[in-house]
Amino acid sequence: MTIESTGPGEISLARALARTALAINPGRFDADVIAKAKICLLDFLSCAFEARNHPWSRQAIGIAREVGDGATIIGTRTLASPGDAAFANATMGHGLVREDMHAASICHHGVVIWPTLLALSQRAPLSGATFLAAAIIGYETGAQIGRALFTADLARLYRPTGLVAPLGAAMAGSYALGLSEGAATSAVAIAANTSSGLNEWPRAGGSEMYFHPGFAARNAIAAIELAEAGALASETILEGEAGLFAAFHRQPAPANIQLFANPQPEIMAVYNKPAPACNFAQTAAQTALRVARQLRTSEDIATVAIRVPEAAARYPGCDSKGPFHNALQTKMSIPFSVAAVLARGALEEENYAQIDDPKILRLIELTDLQSASDLSAAFPANQGAEVLVGLRDGKTIHQRLDNVIAATPEEIRARFRQAASDVIGDKRARHLEELVDDCPSLPDSRVIAARCRLEPTEQRLRPAS
Repeated sequence: MTIESTGPGEISLARALARTALAINPGRFDADVIAKAKICLLDFLSCAFEARNHPWSRQAIGIAREVGDGATIIGTRTLASPGDAAFANATMGHGLVREDMHAASICHHGVVIWPTLLALSQRAPLSGATFLAAAIIGYETGAQIGRALFTADLARLYRPTGLVAPLGAAMAGSYALGLSEGAATSAVAIAANTSSGLNEWPRAGGSEMYFHPGFAARNAIAAIELAEAGALASETILEGEAGLFAAFHRQPAPANIQLFANPQPEIMAVYNKPAPACNFAQTAAQTALRVARQLRTSEDIATVAIRVPEAAARYPGCDSKGPFHNALQTKMSIPFSVAAVLARGALEEENYAQIDDPKILRLIELTDLQSASDLSAAFPANQGAEVLVGLRDGKTIHQRLDNVIAATPEEIRARFRQAASDVIGDKRARHLEELVDDCPSLPDSRVIAARCRLEPTEQRLRPAS
């Protein structure tokens, strides 16, 4: 089902999207789409468990207001208001910079959608089938709006996740709770008014990036709750003369934005990161790993040329060669990611542990990051990269990948089991994975969030804050 909005006097874009979304039958999605949603949920939970003791995670947990019958903050025994729980969980999910990615909208939708739905699932009974359908709808809404909204110039200034993920999460929550068409339209419109997130952090070395999904998830819940309470927002928030597209895109909104009009839902275009680094550094780092396998030693390297799509070369922080003040800056830097792989012969979290490693810094000085027209033309359908390494003896090693190699479901499950077991124990981690796998048949999805909570004795053994 698709609905178009083409001009004044006709249905607004926000209402058209809401009408389409609310008409979705949870049973309409194929098994592979449901499987992808479950893997994305496991990936999000994996990141949240693993990052819960990072400083930004502890800070987000620390400001949450405890509520006796509230929502679970993952990996703690704390129950908080839905908004505070969603804020903390989204921040933790983003804490490794390894969350799932939708390249065409340059956005991390899952790290906002899942915390929103997990919090709402503990507020009202919500079947597992509806829970997963709501997530798929949220990915679709945010991705379609993001595809139409973002340019490389806009993404240099504003964080895509902060701008469009609140809208997708608001639509997901509206569907999950069974809001009326009018209320869902207002929820999306209110969420659009909260669009935010500036991209100064890669240059300045600030940690606010980690909180962008937290604000987005908390704002989505606030937008939903306000709409439930009867708040009315501007239906023309997307296409209006002072709406989202006019304000950020500086051009009129498209005549229509359609949900589920393509052969595959947008969640199927989401990829799960293999490495804890910026989306745009992934393929270049993977290509560098192929080069590293042909090297005798990194000391033989004389030059390093890196070719990437223009969007990658221009994204804030991706072209940085330092100086680096924290690991986040290195995770954003394509030169650092490539140099670390060449120096260490591996692609893993430890690559970013020593930001002043002299072997890595020497290679960074040798790098030349280039925007390649052929790779730019293929983006965003493909996110390719080339690495050409010149050796001291005059030889060249050349490797190319036409697209990023995503983490496999098996890899995602393995790292989920490790991360979850480290926090809640092997038995409960296995049960949590089973609950996610059985989600389509669960009568009440709140058991997933509840299983992420520590028991009081576990809290003393494994401090989270």
